[in-house]
Parts: sequence; structure tokens; C-alpha cells
Amino acid sequence: MSYELFIRSSSQEVDFALLKDGRLVELHKEDDDNKFSVGDVFIAKVRKTVPGLNACFVNVGYEKDAFLHYHDLGPKVLSLLKFVKGVSTGKIRDFSLKEFPLEKEIDKNGGINDALKSNQSILVQIVKEPISTKGPRISSELSIAGRYIVLVPFSDRVSISQKIESKEEKDRLKRLIQSIKPKGFGVIIRTVAEGKKVAELDRDLQNLKDRWEAMCKKLRGAHHPSKVLGELDRGASILRDVFNDSFSAIHIDDETLYLQIKDYVQEIAPKKENIVKMYDSKVPIFEKFGIERQIKTSFGKTVSGAKGAYLVIEHTEALHVIDVNSGNRSNKSKTQEDTALEVNIIAATEVARQLRLRDMGGIIVVDFIDMGKAENRRKLYNHLRDEMKDDKAKHKILPPSKFGLIQITRQRVRPEVNIKTREENPDIAGDGGEIEAPIHVLQKINEDVTRLFNKDYKKITLNTHPFIAAFLTKGFPSVRTKWFMEHKKWVKIQPRDAYTYLEYHFHDKDGNEIK
Repeated sequence: MSYELFIRSSSQEVDFALLKDGRLVELHKEDDDNKFSVGDVFIAKVRKTVPGLNACFVNVGYEKDAFLHYHDLGPKVLSLLKFVKGVSTGKIRDFSLKEFPLEKEIDKNGGINDALKSNQSILVQIVKEPISTKGPRISSELSIAGRYIVLVPFSDRVSISQKIESKEEKDRLKRLIQSIKPKGFGVIIRTVAEGKKVAELDRDLQNLKDRWEAMCKKLRGAHHPSKVLGELDRGASILRDVFNDSFSAIHIDDETLYLQIKDYVQEIAPKKENIVKMYDSKVPIFEKFGIERQIKTSFGKTVSGAKGAYLVIEHTEALHVIDVNSGNRSNKSKTQEDTALEVNIIAATEVARQLRLRDMGGIIVVDFIDMGKAENRRKLYNHLRDEMKDDKAKHKILPPSKFGLIQITRQRVRPEVNIKTREENPDIAGDGGEIEAPIHVLQKINEDVTRLFNKDYKKITLNTHPFIAAFLTKGFPSVRTKWFMEHKKWVKIQPRDAYTYLEYHFHDKDGNEIK
């Protein structure tokens, strides 16, 4: 199993594509104007409490107020409120929490009015980004995530990831953390800490303490609402959460970003520094490595799988429904039951990939092909669980029902990735529906080629959709050959998977776009 990360940068946004054994499994986009990322900490004010919901609405600067439920306050919220007030007024100047006296924990069955009141200042952390018409979901139980550990202020607990199975390793890590843990802070030990030495854990801990102190310094005189601690940029946070020894390459097309990522990898895994590579070519990075083509074929209502099997993915307000179809595959299995099992196993692998790729959340119902044997249903269930082990989002999978349905719940903290794969029909004016493959732009390209050669351009390159490129270059004499016979000049044609069918651009010999 091998992972590769590809990072494409433009002036407004950065795209991250994570490939597992050459297949696209995650796609993320970081916009410059995204001010509410998961993990960001804000100093904000309570707008109003709603006892009927046992929650309150908090103004964090978004157009819709953020939602804070009583159960998301955390047991130490009174200590947090006292600390924030002391730091904001200048009475507390030591941010280490060594001498800070903790308040009593709140009652887990209490009411929102027992803990908070309107117009009160509070530190909150984004746990779910604004999605659709809803504002952010927030928590006042703060945590600062590092590479190996998570720092939890106003706590004293040491917790260990359940994915670390060895009892000896758990005991070792717990002893190490207890010996270096600062007073007033709890620690959650992450899965990647397994086998790490105390020096690496201590360095991670010191970085997190520095971030905590830097955040506290911003509190005094801070405008309400304002961000006081930002999550790492998307590239660093992806590497922090998924980076491991199976990473074979990180390709980046922007020099500034390349240096930042290289420094970060050097910090968290010095031996892997050489896998960070600067991509420098006129061909876009996602085009060069076939990622654009995977994006085009992986999104949309119908998704093709191996051996002819395919999925139909439907979205409703309440849930996502995925239907599994065997398609026109050649049947080499002996029985219908064996065929159903084979198709279902293929489909389960693709379902696990699609959930990560689209970041689908909430309730997902998968309609697998019916199987009569309980043993085969168990094989399918276990295979789906294994395929979803790498999924960092919290999820729960129920065993198949008698109807062949598997129900999945998956946490979603960011808006779902949705890429449009269909385009307007150019043959029909107005609302003419959508189609997959129009080729109706050739006349305009012809006119532009003539215009550019008449302007005495010696050498031009045409970037266009692969369908258009194929039409222009295939056959004899091809359209391009006819251009050469007419103008005595050659046009280089480069297919671009990212383009729509009607999109094309001309470039001169230096790679500059010709308007």
C-alpha cells in the first residue's frame, strides 16, 4: 500500500489530491476566504441561550450564529470562563495553568442557563464547518492537535487511541506522557505515537504548549468575535493526520508551498524529507498524473467499478442511497450466489472510497445484491469494515439486513465535495438540458486558428478537451493536417481533462495565453 499526495496551487485556492496505490481516495480544497475551519479557536460572545434546546447561539462572525449545545461545553467550562476573564482583564499573566485553581465540574444533566448567560465572553472551537443553511457547530472543550498527541487544557486525563492494541505499548506511552505532561493539561495519545521515543513526544508537546501560550497572548484586548488560534493550513493538517511510512511522494507545483511542506515533513519525519518534490512543468500537475481524469470519472450519479459493476449514488435531504449493480460483467462464477458475492465485494471497496472522496456524511444506505448465505453476508460486512479502516472520519457500520441493505453513519465536519460532471447542451438555446459529450465548438476554433496565423504567430499550442483534441488530430487528413496544408504552420494540440467541452485556450511559444 502506497500513498501519494499532489498539491495544486492557484491564486485563490489550493487543491489536495490523495492517491492510494494510484487511485484517488481524498480530494480537498482550501479557499483563501474560508475563515471557519475545523480546529479554529475563536473568542466570541454568547448571543442568546435557548433552554428549550439546552443550547445557546454564539456570534463567531459568521452570517449565521454558531450552535453550542450544553453537552459540548465540556465539564471544565467554568474553569475556562474564569481563565478567559482573568486573561482578558490582565489579572492572569501566567498561561501555564500550573497555579491556576480549577473550578468544580458542571453537572452533566444540568441546563444551559446554569453555565452561560447572554453577552458572556467564551472561547470556542469549530467542530463542524458551516454546511448548507446551518452555521458552524462549536465546542468549548478545547483541544490542540499535534502530530503525536492532542493537548487538552483544564484536564488531567491521559487517554490513548484505541487503535493501539498492544497493552505493553499503551503502558509505555502512558508512563512517558505522565513524566512530561505539564500540570493543568490533559493529553490524548494519537495512533501514530506508537513506537515513538520520548524526545519526539516531548518536542510535539512543547510545540502545542507554545501554540497555547501564543493564543492566550491574543486574548487581552481582543475584538469579539475574532480568531485567536488557527488550524494548520490544509496541507500540513492532512500530513499531520494521515502521514505515515507508506507515503512514497508529495508533489507540489508552488515553490512557497513546497518550502513550507518540506520544512513540515522535515520536522515530523526527517528521514522522509526527500519524498517532497517540486513539480515544474507547463502541463498542469493534476493533468500530468491523470488526476483530472479520475475526478471526472469518480463524481456524478453513476460510478463505474471493476469488472463491469457500477454504483448509482442518490442524495436526499435525509440520507444518501447507494445502489449496487452487476452491470454487463462476464459471469465466470459457478452460481448466482458467487456472482453476487464477487460484485458486492468489488462494490464495497468502491463505496468505502466514495465516502472518503466525496466526504459524504450522515446516514448512508447501501443496497447490495441479495445473498442467501449468512456466511457471505458476514464476508461482505467484514470486507467493508476493513476497507473503511483508513477513514479518519468517525463512522459506524451495521451488519447487512435480510434485504441486503447495509446502513452506515459517518461524521461530516466539512461541506460535501461535489463536482459537476455534466454540462449544458450547446446545441439548444436556453434551458436545453444537460449532456455528457457535445462537440460543437470546432467552427470557432477554425476561425481563431486562421485569425492567429494571419497575425503572424509562428508557433501556437491549443489546449482543449480530449474529445475535441481527438476530433482535430485523428483521421487522414485530420483537421490539424488541413490547417498545416492551408497555413504552412503546425498547431500543437494538448488535451486537458479539466476543461469543459466548449473550453479551449491558445498559447504562444513561450507558454503565454493568447487572448
